[in-house]
Amino acid sequence: MPENAYASRPAAPSGEPSPQTCLQVARQAALLAVTAADDAMTAVCRSRSGATARLEAAMHTAHKEAVEAEGHADRAERYADDHDMPGSALLYCAREVVDHAVRAQLAAGVETTAADLRAELERTLTATEYAEQESARRQEEAQQEAEERAATGMDRENRDRAAANRYFAERHVAELGWTAGHVRVLAAAETGRLYWRGGRARQAARHGVCGGGRRVSQERTQALFAARFLVAARQDDGTRVLTPSPMGQVALELARLHPAGLHASDQAAYEARFAQVRRRYKRRDEQKAAARCLPPLDTSAQRLYRRPVTLAEQEERAGSDATDQWENEGGYCPAVKAPRPATTPVETPPAPTRSWTSGKFAVQSALW
Repeated sequence: MPENAYASRPAAPSGEPSPQTCLQVARQAALLAVTAADDAMTAVCRSRSGATARLEAAMHTAHKEAVEAEGHADRAERYADDHDMPGSALLYCAREVVDHAVRAQLAAGVETTAADLRAELERTLTATEYAEQESARRQEEAQQEAEERAATGMDRENRDRAAANRYFAERHVAELGWTAGHVRVLAAAETGRLYWRGGRARQAARHGVCGGGRRVSQERTQALFAARFLVAARQDDGTRVLTPSPMGQVALELARLHPAGLHASDQAAYEARFAQVRRRYKRRDEQKAAARCLPPLDTSAQRLYRRPVTLAEQEERAGSDATDQWENEGGYCPAVKAPRPATTPVETPPAPTRSWTSGKFAVQSALW
């Protein structure tokens, strides 16, 4: 195992050996136990007939202890690779390896050199050693965090949030009974250019212009609206602009995270929905009618989904909040002269540009 694999493991508390020391002791003790078992077998091969029975018993005992030592050493290797495993578990395995190695040497009748390894496991770390380990661990964690931020553009909290979202997607996207066509309809609605007029759905070429554009699947649009993945806002001319509902937006994000959960065709999606409703309805016609409808997104996914925020978005938001706070505290007032020192004049900063954003209020109404 590479030596830098211990970097993310917490440093051993003062009074306990480091994970590196535990693993090294476990390896050495296991090797001593195997060597003792080999020596016992060699003694049997060279023995006279009168001592064969005693030496064979010693060989079997030494071999048994060597097997136990190797088993604990292998377990220590696995624990060292698992960063969630506490250091006490690794220390326990190392001590067990040493104990079995000592018993193997005693059975083989050789010098118990494995007992000297106990001192390595019982040695107390000095304050300087502990501080050095802690400093090295923090430096390695900072370097790893910087690399992960550069690769993902997110801090640890938002990376964990993104991982949780991927888990929700793998669990719930297949239950939606969608195809890639449903995702395209919602993606068109996300742009704010999807509209319904004259019994047909279209995506306008420009935002705010409900006319022309390419056609969008009428059946999928109707199904998504009926399942409340889409909401409609009526315009003055009777046109309805379709946008994703909160549930629809979450479902769209999850489908993008796990496209493998989408079905290859409308028939495959229908069969998957039919399999879900078979136990809820007794009559065949009721089952078919229910399978033609899209099921809602699981409520737990809606409640637990959180969109991750990138570092760039956080920086932009911080700048906007700072500007808003400056304006709320008074900002620049052109009618009042700012006080200036008598000796060194100070340039008055230019007034920041105030921007106003308008929101859109969408009222869900019947589409047909």
